[in-house]
Order: sequence, then C-alpha cells, then structure tokens
Amino acid sequence: MMTSEPTIFERLLSGELPCAKVYEDALVFAFMDAGQLNPGHVLIATKKPYVTLMEADEESVVAMMRLARHIARAVQTVFKPEGVTLLQANLPAGWQTVPHLHMHVVPRYAGDGVELVWPRKEPGMSALLTYARQIAADPEIAGL
Repeated sequence: MMTSEPTIFERLLSGELPCAKVYEDALVFAFMDAGQLNPGHVLIATKKPYVTLMEADEESVVAMMRLARHIARAVQTVFKPEGVTLLQANLPAGWQTVPHLHMHVVPRYAGDGVELVWPRKEPGMSALLTYARQIAADPEIAGL
C-alpha cells in the first residue's frame, strides 16, 4: 500500500522542503536526519512511497540495503564512531514514525544516550522450533 498524501520524504525529494541530500539514484535517496542522534545520522528512503518493507519491491529493498552499507562505511570513515546502528521499522507498533519505507544509519558512541531496549523473552527450544517451522512453511519462504 502506498500513501495517498505525499509523505515528508516525498516532499524532501521533490524539493518542496529543504534537505541535506547525501545520495540519490533511480530507486533510493539518502539525506541527513534533521533530528541527529549523533553527527552523521543519515536516513535512506525508497523513492517509491512504500509504507513498509513488506510491500516494497525487492529491487528497492536491495538498493536500500546496498546504500546503507556504503553510507555506514562512509560514516565510519568520516565520524569515526565506536559503532553504527542500522534501524528499519515497520508500522507504528514496530516503531515506524513516518509512513514511508526508510532506514536509519546512526553513528554510535558508548554513553551517547541512544537506547534500544526490549524485554527479552526466552520461550525455550520447543517453542523456537515451532516458530521456525511455521515461518519456513509459509509460501514466502518455502518458495525461495
């Protein structure tokens, strides 16, 4: 499903809103996040306004991940962070705040105050094997 109203990312891409663009090709574009978590925080978005990873065409998803690798390497060279976090979220319950497929490349430093915390659940091997069988049997995976 694509959105009906232009997303903020479409408005940035069209030039309606200003942005500090890092890269653009036929499928994806990258720009500095206006809300920098640390210097060098880059967003990569698909040019087509897909809402989630699940509905996007494979070519756009591959292009997004390929660019994420290149951006992460450049950020590592330029800003010398102690680590890099890639974050791609889908739908509000998955922490997605903009309804347009995108990925964050965030330079990280110990004690930088950026946290990603969730309660760890350990359901046991029997449940894990059941989950694995269910996913593997889905036509999305079984057809690969």
